[in-house]
Amino acid sequence: VQLQASGGGLVQAGGSLRLSCVVSGNIFSGNAMDWYRQAPGKERELVATITAGGSTNYADSVKGRFAISRDNAKNTVYLQMNSLKPEDTAVYYCHTKIVTHKGWTRYDNNYWGQGTLVTVSS
Repeated sequence: VQLQASGGGLVQAGGSLRLSCVVSGNIFSGNAMDWYRQAPGKERELVATITAGGSTNYADSVKGRFAISRDNAKNTVYLQMNSLKPEDTAVYYCHTKIVTHKGWTRYDNNYWGQGTLVTVSS
């Protein structure tokens, strides 16, 4: 399983960007997908999640401004970011988790994209 994120860049405050993450491997449609971000000197935080069924959830800091979506035919998850603020500046990562079992043991296999940098200037 590989995740390839793209779409980051430099944008002025109030602007928009759309991030994309293409997932290789025959696992996409059955898995929830997430976007995380990590700002300099801060911990990585969950930004948005979309389930296999299309339900979404957002961090309070991005509600009403960001929208996560998925195209199962293209094995791609998107993050539309509007009304960007300087505090949105971070490296953005796409993520998915595949749960496997061996006997009674559960394994959480986390997969990350390489990250794409979003810089919002004031």
